[in-house]
Amino acid sequence: MNASALLANTLSPDAATRQTATQQLESASRENYPVYMLMLSDELRNENSQIHTRNAAGLALKNALSARDSTRQDEYSARWMALDVDARQKIKEGSLLSLASPQPRAGAVAAQVVSAIAAVELPVGQWPDLVEILLGFINTSDDTNLKIATLQAIGYICETIKPEVLALRSNEILTAVIHGARKEEPSSEVQLAAVHALFNSLEFVRDNFDREGERNYIMQVVCEATQNPSVSVQVGAFECLVKIMALYYDKMAFYMEQALFGLTVMGMKHSDERVALQAVEFWTTVCEEEIELAHEAREAAEYDEPPELESKHFAKVALPEVIPVLLNLLTQQEEDADEGEWNLAMSAGTCLNYMAQAVADAIVPAVIPFIEAHIKAQDWHQREAAVMTFGSILDGPDPQVLTPLVNQALPLLIGMMNDENLHVKDTTAWTLGRICDLLIITIKPDVHLHPLISALVNGLSDRPRIVTNCCWALMNLADQIGIYLDEYITSASESPLSPYFEGIVSALLRVTETTANESNFRTSAYEAITSYVSHSTADCIPVVQNTVIAILQRMEQLLNMQNQIVGVDDRNNWNELQSNLCSVVISVIRRLGGGIQPMADRIMTLILQLIQGAGKTSTVLEDAFLVVGSLAAALEAGFAPYIQAFLPFLYPALKAHEDTQLCMVAVGIIGDISRALGDQSAQYAGAFMNVLLENLQSNVLNRNVKISILSCFGDIALAIGPAFDPYLNTTMDVLRQAGSVQPNPLDFDLMDYVAQLREGILEAYTGVVTGFKNTDKASALLPHVSSILELVHQCLADEERSDSVVKLSFGLIGDLADCFSSGQIKEHLLEEWIAHEFRSKRGMQQETKKTLRWAREMIKRATA
Repeated sequence: MNASALLANTLSPDAATRQTATQQLESASRENYPVYMLMLSDELRNENSQIHTRNAAGLALKNALSARDSTRQDEYSARWMALDVDARQKIKEGSLLSLASPQPRAGAVAAQVVSAIAAVELPVGQWPDLVEILLGFINTSDDTNLKIATLQAIGYICETIKPEVLALRSNEILTAVIHGARKEEPSSEVQLAAVHALFNSLEFVRDNFDREGERNYIMQVVCEATQNPSVSVQVGAFECLVKIMALYYDKMAFYMEQALFGLTVMGMKHSDERVALQAVEFWTTVCEEEIELAHEAREAAEYDEPPELESKHFAKVALPEVIPVLLNLLTQQEEDADEGEWNLAMSAGTCLNYMAQAVADAIVPAVIPFIEAHIKAQDWHQREAAVMTFGSILDGPDPQVLTPLVNQALPLLIGMMNDENLHVKDTTAWTLGRICDLLIITIKPDVHLHPLISALVNGLSDRPRIVTNCCWALMNLADQIGIYLDEYITSASESPLSPYFEGIVSALLRVTETTANESNFRTSAYEAITSYVSHSTADCIPVVQNTVIAILQRMEQLLNMQNQIVGVDDRNNWNELQSNLCSVVISVIRRLGGGIQPMADRIMTLILQLIQGAGKTSTVLEDAFLVVGSLAAALEAGFAPYIQAFLPFLYPALKAHEDTQLCMVAVGIIGDISRALGDQSAQYAGAFMNVLLENLQSNVLNRNVKISILSCFGDIALAIGPAFDPYLNTTMDVLRQAGSVQPNPLDFDLMDYVAQLREGILEAYTGVVTGFKNTDKASALLPHVSSILELVHQCLADEERSDSVVKLSFGLIGDLADCFSSGQIKEHLLEEWIAHEFRSKRGMQQETKKTLRWAREMIKRATA
């Protein structure tokens, strides 16, 4: 096998040549992994090979070692560690030697290979001298290329490996990186690589940041780098400042006063957009931190405790200096800027949005003069900036402060929907959408609603991006008025939107009569229709019924067009449309409830055809399954005639272990069917339990799906009651084993998973206990009471417990007490930890307190 020729062919402009070469490489990696890896390593080292071939070899090496998917990564790691020690050593030596290649691109890809090997070996205690070797390259070599590639390798290693693995070498790594970033370093390329490595190492140098002297030196080097002659180094330095602010906010007061305030305000005015963008991002990060600190302070106040960290109010102090710069940047829009392109004007708008949330009412007087001066300006840049400013400050200040301003601005903004400039109209539609979303109370139905809806509906025939924002605004209008009615006027028979309902839905349906979806406008229109259906009042039900008939006709037309689909784009468009249509059908079913019965046959027929036609397109299958789930919930026992036709499609989805989302939805459907049919679902319980228990044994299935399966056991038990007895002991054993998984305080992912797992187990126990309660099989639960309460004790003893877990825990204790009210578990219920937990009410939500009071009454009765 000629490695050079094969690798070169993977880059061929000819698709067939490229595909053949790629397949040959994949085949080699499977059939003879050691030879394959050594071949790639030799090619990467070969200074006589073409650089693009060496680059391809390096990337292939890296890709054979690292994968985004955790299961595949475990497989790749095991495969590498199973390699002969000598082969591994040869490849490692080759990648280290390649760092010094005279060809910078070869050194850069070698850095990725070194990092990929390190990510596998360092966490398991292998390659212990790697960091020392790399530091030696930096500290003792005069080879600029070697220094750059080594710093890149260190940066990648810091980025991919958990901080605790490198903690013992953090001082040496930091020293080498900072040494390369100093202003005295003659090579700007070395400085740039060092600044990037510093960026990646910031998370694990917390101890160094705790020491004032070291912190001062790090900050000095980074601040000096923002003034480097190389713009790339300046950008990297500002990126470091952004991350430092996010990680070490509490230590930044001195540096803000001495340097950062001035450096970043000047940075926002920099002639190079890349620098200015990072300087704006710095202030966005400051605001994000202070928003979070304010939230934590409010939470702490609820418990009468001081917050862990206090806000330094940097944003409020900087307001007079930062706001004028941001407002000026807002006027620097480009006429022909791409919609998705991140530019200075967009960045400034985002920063202003966060600034409003961070400083609240103080933002209003800081920006109102700018809005008043520019909203009627001749120059569209200034008009658009004024509207953008107004839209950006609506979240943060007290609604009472904003209400008179919005009332004054609304007629003007509605009129600006007819502005001659596309950008102004687009931003105006977005701002109206923000008002609908955040300040619905400012919209007076008798004054504003008619002109507002007219302007937004007219906007539906404009350019795609304006249509998208008009759909979004109309959706917000429906959602927020609906929420307001639900909160303050229960069971409202009509809505302020009722007179406009049919006209709005008809206009939105017209928008969706297209094959195009530029700027996502068609999808936005379907989302808006879904909101209008969901919040429809009784007087609008005939429109909802007509809407679902139109949607079902479209589904039929699309299904009939399946054979005409040509190419990937057509298929994606078809899939997306079917998903949109399913979303509307789901909202109609949920709104009509049992009233969907006359259309149930037609819906199920179409959905079964759709499932057959979707093949393995999981997103369409998920949406189709969700329609079935909502139909089961609406029809309850009336869903029974459809089950036999549906089950042949459900079981393959349950066995699609590699498709996490589809499998999750399929598990949910079992719960939906069980709840819908109640004890009638007992005839299917055996098959359901078998497939669910099989799934728990799978090594491939995502662990979050397994949590859903545990909850599903509870749904089945609750539905069929004592008929669950044949599966009781197996289920309780599974739940007990799952409950024994303990969190590791150093592994946040595992802690989060264990919290979700315990919540799923509590839901399962609740379903089982409730299903058996007040039946002749209740005594079958007695052997399991101690293990149930052991888990409840663990959950309530967890300081990080969520309110939902607390509510479930109290509810489960109450259910057990209610189930055994004659004193059978009296000694368990009188344990001190239960008495202690029931004395504490601090920080509980109202619903949890209600559950606690009920459970306390049940305990009193069961221990009397």
